[in-house]
Amino acid sequence: MKSNHDIDDDEMIEETEEIEDGSFAELFEESSSQSKRWLEPGQKLTGKVLKVGNEWIFMDTGQKGEGVIERKEFLDIDGNLTVKEGDAITAYFLSSTHGEMRFTTRIGGSVSGSTQLEQAWQAGVPVEGVVEKEIKGGYEIKLGGSARAFCPYSQIALRRIENPETLIGTRLTFQISEYSENGRNIIVSRRALLEEEQRRLKEEAHAGITEGMTVTGTVTSLQDYGAFIDIGGLEGLLPVSEIGWSRVNSVRDVLGVGQQLKVVIKAIDRENERISLSIKDTLADPWELVSVNFPEGSFHSGTVVRLDTFGAFVTVADGVDGLLHISKLGGGKRINHPREVVKEGEQIEVKIESIDRVNRRISLALAGPARAAAEEEATLAEFRQQSVDAPKGMGTLGDMLRAKVQKGKK
Repeated sequence: MKSNHDIDDDEMIEETEEIEDGSFAELFEESSSQSKRWLEPGQKLTGKVLKVGNEWIFMDTGQKGEGVIERKEFLDIDGNLTVKEGDAITAYFLSSTHGEMRFTTRIGGSVSGSTQLEQAWQAGVPVEGVVEKEIKGGYEIKLGGSARAFCPYSQIALRRIENPETLIGTRLTFQISEYSENGRNIIVSRRALLEEEQRRLKEEAHAGITEGMTVTGTVTSLQDYGAFIDIGGLEGLLPVSEIGWSRVNSVRDVLGVGQQLKVVIKAIDRENERISLSIKDTLADPWELVSVNFPEGSFHSGTVVRLDTFGAFVTVADGVDGLLHISKLGGGKRINHPREVVKEGEQIEVKIESIDRVNRRISLALAGPARAAAEEEATLAEFRQQSVDAPKGMGTLGDMLRAKVQKGKK
């Protein structure tokens, strides 16, 4: 007895001729009582490729017996096979012939008459057609021998096609969305199939990801609040705060559309289909070595990145900021705002006064030339205020400064 894998070419050719000579409806009637109990004609099923033959693809259907699909259904425009053993494929049940369950991914070819097309419409089986020409509002599609269908522009693809004429002459797969007047009025949609495939790929992709996983992604768009990243059929958001340990003022300064990068899946909200990503989590945490690289009492160069009423934030390394409190800026003299002494973007020298690793805080003090400059600026600010408050007859600001200097020399 021959196994399913031992079917010879003559037998397969014989079966092929039976399909081509019979109508789609007749194939339905040929279904065995056992297969009818499990599968209905037109029923959609996903199975695994068991073997790739010269003419046929053998598929594990999860039922008793294997399914077969014509190999040519899986050839691309260049004649290359698009599946291999172990791949999961989705197909539609046709019939059971000589103990073999026959499947197809689409109905097509010159034998696709009105009966087959009507059955395909009722069962939801895709049909193959050729884009003949552009007509008002869309395309005329040739299905099989003489059947003609209409596909609106909006249903030919997922997005608007810039040059619609480029599709003329191409063979595509469609879903029949409307069938009436005995086949004289047929409307088809390719978009419906593309959306279904997109949903399937998205479900598979969602099943294959977990929080904490590192994946490769491609930047698809940039926004003020972050970047959207394609991670293999799924799109996630990389917030600006997760781009790196250092402060990022503009996403466009560090990322570009089309750029590939490694990201960590930080959070997955499957209910709302949201994925949060992070580049920061792929990088070493600079705070792990803060005590080593910035010991208390050491001196460093830093950049003033932000001013607030209570002090200035200074970056001493990527991801490591310290606070220069306003009380440390006046050289012992009172100032009203840090801007009186320092400005954003300025390079200054600072001293590490204390480190709080738990709360990630560093207290700083001015050092070197910056300290002297701050004291001088504070002195000037003090005298400016005194000149405003002083009664008339006290002299000019210059007179007051000179008096102060002379007093200091005594």
